[in-house]
Amino acid sequence: MVHTPGLRVPLVDLGYGTALLTDQYELTMLQAALRSGTATRRAVFEVFARQLPAGRRYGVVAGTGRLLDAIEAFTFDAPALEFLTSRGIVDEPTAKWLEEYRFSGNIWGYAEGDCYFPNSPILVVEGTFAEAVLLETLVLSILNHDCAIASAASRMAQAADDRPLIEMGSRRTHEKAAIAAARAAYIAGFATTSNLEAGRSYGVPTAGTSAHAFTLLHDSERHAFGAQLDSLGAGTTLLVDTYDVERAVKTAVELAGPGLGAVRIDSGDLGVVAREVRAQLDSLGAHDTRVVVTGDLDEYGIAALAAAPVDGYGVGTSLVTGSGAPTASLVYKLVARADGPADTDPMRPVAKRSTGKPTRGGRKTAVRRIDAHGTACAEVVTTGEPAPGARDRVLQVPLVQDGMIVGREPLEAARERHLRTVRELPTTALQLSRGEPALATEFVNGGPRR
Repeated sequence: MVHTPGLRVPLVDLGYGTALLTDQYELTMLQAALRSGTATRRAVFEVFARQLPAGRRYGVVAGTGRLLDAIEAFTFDAPALEFLTSRGIVDEPTAKWLEEYRFSGNIWGYAEGDCYFPNSPILVVEGTFAEAVLLETLVLSILNHDCAIASAASRMAQAADDRPLIEMGSRRTHEKAAIAAARAAYIAGFATTSNLEAGRSYGVPTAGTSAHAFTLLHDSERHAFGAQLDSLGAGTTLLVDTYDVERAVKTAVELAGPGLGAVRIDSGDLGVVAREVRAQLDSLGAHDTRVVVTGDLDEYGIAALAAAPVDGYGVGTSLVTGSGAPTASLVYKLVARADGPADTDPMRPVAKRSTGKPTRGGRKTAVRRIDAHGTACAEVVTTGEPAPGARDRVLQVPLVQDGMIVGREPLEAARERHLRTVRELPTTALQLSRGEPALATEFVNGGPRR
């Protein structure tokens, strides 16, 4: 699916303003810049990761759609301003400026679902210093979480191959983070989520049947299975490890017949138990009944079950915690600013020289080099205008133009893009073993831009 600027996709009503989802120092910098006369200087900020989590081969861009909704809701209402002034966080002139605040600049970024590598400029924010600096914490809060989840989910999806994955981590994280995690996991290849709000807000397909408590509620496993089948039909998934797995499978098929949809195993040596259950189902004539496994799975556990007769996986804790990398470690850095407040004042590259945290100055554009076989071979980042070859891809797309959201798109577009992007990567990118990023990032100094 081609990125379509301006495509009409409904805004998700967050139900609250987002302006106070920020750090205090964003506002203290704003106040000081207003006093010094530098607040209106044009500025360019970039979002990038200095490195990927140890051993990872690529990262996945996710959260873009959520970010656009959050930027649209980033306004300071009367209660927010009262809080800021009553606490002495900002003075009255700054509060007056904030009262009129609406981001009016431009934002470009890697399209949601695309992959990124160390120093990929996945988001570029251009506006006055005052309006752009205020977005820093909001941008990083959303992208650091969602990119981390999507990056882990993508690895799990590769390990699962064509077997479906169910996201079921809501009870292992913050209630709001659970919704975002379900959305990010779906982009990266998960088939469904247990989280109903993710289904309502973002259209993620939902799934779920019963827990051990439902079996324990009834006088016998037979009564529990009968009640579930009566309510949900023979296509449901029955949980068979509350007591004795072999007896439960026998009871399940007796009650549902060979058309039973699936059985779920949540404990024990999943590979061994799955083989035993598959053999038993086949012996009972339930050849089409699927075997779904859950229980503290991550990408390595999924890969270990590749040869087992498993038809689907449910993943919770490891997914919503980024499978050991709960943040993408993205940063939001000023890379260029004007010499003065006028639109005609030239832009000057700026960079940190901090030990261990240096940055590269200048507004950057990224191109992914594609070889004659259709395989990505390099991430080229330049401070000049991009010069893509016939097969190359310019990675940044417009998301906000003059304050107007232009980059919204259906969630399915991001999901399809991710699938295409992963297929484009070299095969080393799909290895779960620790290694270097699949693509090297090459910097080209194209000179400063105006």
